[in-house]
Amino acid sequence: MTTTYTVTAERGTSGVWVLECAELGAVSQTKRLANAADEMREALAYQAGLDPDELNIIVDVVLPPDLAEMKARAEKEREEAARLAAAAQASTHDLAVAMRNAGMTVRDMGTVLGVSYQRAQKLAAS
Repeated sequence: MTTTYTVTAERGTSGVWVLECAELGAVSQTKRLANAADEMREALAYQAGLDPDELNIIVDVVLPPDLAEMKARAEKEREEAARLAAAAQASTHDLAVAMRNAGMTVRDMGTVLGVSYQRAQKLAAS
């Protein structure tokens, strides 16, 4: 059985990440955020009386407000970019099928689409 604990990670004034699990009262620090869960695993296991392998540790990064806002904006823009990329792919497929149905050669389709004729053929076939 796996037990989940949440650890907050906040960058301290000395440049290290201060780690805290309020639920168990455990505190530690690490130079690299990527090591946060591993740094806390042993302490949490000891305090909870569990085997370290039985722990699922969620690291909740606490950023200063300006950085948190920038992060949220970047995530939103990445999601929008993914949505637009999927829409562009669907539109390209629709165009390839329409060109094929209009009797265009795959080489001409590739030229119109700006892709190789092999890619144009795949787009029209899928």
